Amino acid sequence: MRGVAFCPAHVTGFFKADVEQQKPELMGSLGAGFSIKDGVTTTVSVENSNKNDFQIKVFGYETDNTDVSEYVIKEFLKLTEQNYSVLVHHDIAVPIGYGLGCSGAVALSLAFALDQVLGTKLSKEEIGKIAHIAEVSCKTGLGDVISAFHGGFEIRTKPGAPGVGSLEKIEAHSKVIIICFSLVSTKKFLDENLATINGLGGKMVDKLIQTKDYNEFQDMSVEFAKYVRIMTPSMDSVIFELDSIGVKSGVALFGETIFTLVPEQKEAQVLEILKRYDNGILIQSEIDNVGARLQ
Repeated sequence: MRGVAFCPAHVTGFFKADVEQQKPELMGSLGAGFSIKDGVTTTVSVENSNKNDFQIKVFGYETDNTDVSEYVIKEFLKLTEQNYSVLVHHDIAVPIGYGLGCSGAVALSLAFALDQVLGTKLSKEEIGKIAHIAEVSCKTGLGDVISAFHGGFEIRTKPGAPGVGSLEKIEAHSKVIIICFSLVSTKKFLDENLATINGLGGKMVDKLIQTKDYNEFQDMSVEFAKYVRIMTPSMDSVIFELDSIGVKSGVALFGETIFTLVPEQKEAQVLEILKRYDNGILIQSEIDNVGARLQ
């Protein structure tokens, strides 16, 4: 038996965290961001077994931390009436730890694939809730799951898991170009900076709900990154160079990563600039307006 699912990577430009709730499905974040057509494809194979066990293999951009995957697998195995041997293949097409929502994409693609192969017949919202709780419990993210669940360019207006939180989608079909310089630990950053983040993030959400302007979103993202003091010389340099050719850009949280929702007529110029930064990982993609789904 085999299940396959895909989840887009997700970029957050700014946010306000809510971690004071008693239940993890109520925790999450307000904020804004977008999903891209690159992400995580997860294939799950299962066989009947005398006891529950699992193996996780990672391809593409590899990681030694499989906490989120283990959490999701264990939750699904609690829902089955018999024991299974589970083999998971994660094919990760974006770098991990650079603010591209990899852990959320891993959790959500795995949850969809497990539901398919185990025949647990959960609703999409129930599948999403398991992935969200895995992220919150492992302290790897707060808002990526609900965002990638729906796809597109979104403003998260109520924190929580799919079916609990809510968001507004803004029509966007832009090309996306991203350059990643260095990774940042989400868990460490949240532990150290949460109080600083929340005041400005909440105000930005309120403002963007009114304007729904993705150029303003990029400006807000840079302002937010400067406010929480995560800017580096490389990031400043990229933003300055892109601005000099009339192209807005933003910062992916949390990583030393710059993105631009680039106008098509400027795409070649942007690539010419970014290719000079040979210490960065360059990603060319588009907005994914579909969200997590079975393959």
